Amino acid sequence: MNPFKYSDDNKRYHTLNYYNRHKYGFKVYKAVIEAGFSCPNIDGSKGIGGCIFCDGGSGYFTNPSLSIENQIKSELERIHRKVPDSKAVAYFQANTNTYATVEKLRELFEIPLKFNDICGISIGTRADCLPDDITEYLKELNSRTNLTVELGLQSIHDRTLEYINRGYSHNEFLEGYYRLKENNIRVCLHIINGLPCENYDMMIETARQVGEMSPDAVKIQMLHIINGTRLADIYSENNFSMLSMQEYINITVRQLELLPPETVIERITGDGDRKKLIAPLWSANKIAVLGGIDKRQAELDSFQGKFFQKHMTNSAK
Repeated sequence: MNPFKYSDDNKRYHTLNYYNRHKYGFKVYKAVIEAGFSCPNIDGSKGIGGCIFCDGGSGYFTNPSLSIENQIKSELERIHRKVPDSKAVAYFQANTNTYATVEKLRELFEIPLKFNDICGISIGTRADCLPDDITEYLKELNSRTNLTVELGLQSIHDRTLEYINRGYSHNEFLEGYYRLKENNIRVCLHIINGLPCENYDMMIETARQVGEMSPDAVKIQMLHIINGTRLADIYSENNFSMLSMQEYINITVRQLELLPPETVIERITGDGDRKKLIAPLWSANKIAVLGGIDKRQAELDSFQGKFFQKHMTNSAK
């Protein structure tokens, strides 16, 4: 018997599918949009070149040659071919999608609201690109749609953030995160396992502190080495050790135990451009990774939040 209460099947973690089904009552997909944003860590405002693993914003599944309106139409057509009665969340994914004036953001983010089959908006950005006026607009937007802001935490360790050229400290990240939470905006945090110079204990500590933050959602993925990035150059020179699939599974299962059961796990393994993927090649086999996590959780009688309450009790003493 599955001991995890936020599940209708064998999953022992709070899947996005479960969340959407119980929130909306119908199938929900992501309509991925590229709006032409840059990033302060690319254009010189904070740094040049971006994070060492970045190959230009992660817009793998977008068609930036189209207008936003036509991108949404194209995505909805694709989604409805799969499930005719489904709807979508407009996902502004590539680069830093609040790195503009409020006037520009208002112009862009209002477009999805015109579509009946768009039931929400998800905005990927950086925690250091949330000044007061933009946060106020996001609060207002949140009152009119189901808004999620996605923030790339990656790691809580400043040494790691400096190594990957993140462009801000963990404390700076927390300022942006709590600014959103104070305005009752749903937040999804991204963390990466297998970053260079991190060991098992560091990755587990990231999950433990994320659990203390009680985010609405989390995305977990393995580090991808993508051709054309600075990380790829470092890897070719040093060939540093990458996690095996089983190591990634073991770490992720342990991390899930430290997260609140209410936190939605929007991703538990990553998608990348297979044509550009250098390592780890096993990460392209999502079915094997997902099945391995399910199997390991069952073997250990593990589930999301298993040790979350115990940890919170101990930390309060």
